[in-house]
Amino acid sequence: MRISKLLLFCFLLGLVSAISISCRKKDKIDSSPGLLLAFSTDTVFFDTVFPTVGSITKRLVVYNPNPNKVSISSVRLAGGQASSYRLNINGTPAISASDVEIAGDDSLYIFVRVTIDPHNQSIPYVVDDSLEFNTNGSLQKVKLVAWGREAVFYRAAAINGNIIWDSLKAHVIYESLRVGKNSSLTIMPGTRVYFHKDAYLAVSGLSTLRIAGTLDHPVRFQGDRMDPFYKDLPGQWGGIYLEKGSRDHEINYAFIKNGNFGLAVDSLGTSPTPMLKINNSIIQNMSSAGIYAYGTSITAINCVVGDCGGSCISINYGGEYDFRQLTVGNYWYSSVRHAPSIYLSNYSYDTLGNRIINSLKKAYFGNAILYGTNDEEIELDSLPATGFEYTFDHAIMKTRLKTSNPARYISCMVNKDPKFVDVSKLNYQIDSISPAIKTGSQLGIPFDIRGIDRGDTPAIGAYEYVKKR
Repeated sequence: MRISKLLLFCFLLGLVSAISISCRKKDKIDSSPGLLLAFSTDTVFFDTVFPTVGSITKRLVVYNPNPNKVSISSVRLAGGQASSYRLNINGTPAISASDVEIAGDDSLYIFVRVTIDPHNQSIPYVVDDSLEFNTNGSLQKVKLVAWGREAVFYRAAAINGNIIWDSLKAHVIYESLRVGKNSSLTIMPGTRVYFHKDAYLAVSGLSTLRIAGTLDHPVRFQGDRMDPFYKDLPGQWGGIYLEKGSRDHEINYAFIKNGNFGLAVDSLGTSPTPMLKINNSIIQNMSSAGIYAYGTSITAINCVVGDCGGSCISINYGGEYDFRQLTVGNYWYSSVRHAPSIYLSNYSYDTLGNRIINSLKKAYFGNAILYGTNDEEIELDSLPATGFEYTFDHAIMKTRLKTSNPARYISCMVNKDPKFVDVSKLNYQIDSISPAIKTGSQLGIPFDIRGIDRGDTPAIGAYEYVKKR
């Protein structure tokens, strides 16, 4: 009997000791460098648009997946007092907190509130911030994203059917928007389309993009930041992808600016018509290419492509192209630019790095200004095994190429400054002393990009010269 009681006593003593050791282990703060927390989400998203000034509260769960207690040195809103967001940590309202402890294998609730006035024109369409957690020297962030001003918002979305956007509200793309297969997107005059950082628009195979801007009401594409600092800042959003097999795209009076690239036009499908017709449009201030074309077909009239970190027009893997009354002015200043303004090739590379060829059936530049700050603004990069047809007809060109071949270069002016009005302000209209005035050929395009009559002797480029009164 005594032995049984003794054994029971020893068992209970051991159990209490084990529990005590376990509790002490849980109570011990783990100061190991590189310790990480886990979160219920990487983005706290407020996807409600307020009709009036209002606020919404959402919950973030912070997990400590470690067996020991951790102490978070700091939890803070990156935007500080200026942030539209506010926190409640352990029941205490704050914008930051220090030495926040979470027991091992336990969690912490943080409540996040955002207050939005959708009628305040000074706030962006997307109001974002982040929560920063510093734990043993490891910095982790959780994004905070809310819709700002009244608009139609798309987040990693897809649209299908024959969709029409009007100009009653702005359209804002966060992450991406895809036009699904066998669908179309028509954008009506005066519509504004804004993109959050790195967001893009993609048009799938067998689908069509139609931009129906007018002279008085163009369609605008740009980043969603309205601050003066972002007015002419390139690289704010991704670009517009017209994917392989998409077809019959038409762009009229579009103004596309401040992205990574303007238009990426992938290889043509089986359609006998050009994959893209673009008229009276401006693409400028892109960190990469203005128009990137890959084995496709494009016709363009009265277009301006300016200030790109890469080529303004990059034609790869052949295809068929017709540019008339084109102005290219590349005075890129944000970084060193090595790419020429105009690049033509009849080859590319497959996934294994092998060269693949495709005939450049036509690359016609009629009444075109092709100019910039580099000594060489035109690169002809061809392989002899396939076709490589190009023509510069009544063009002003910045180049060191030999232009004596009359079949390739028709009445061209080489290295003669076109005298733009003000390249520092991205104004590529021609001045009164421009050699472009009355030196173009008659291409049957009666009006310039502003609707001005060209007369019998048009100027070279997208703009006709108008004498000041």
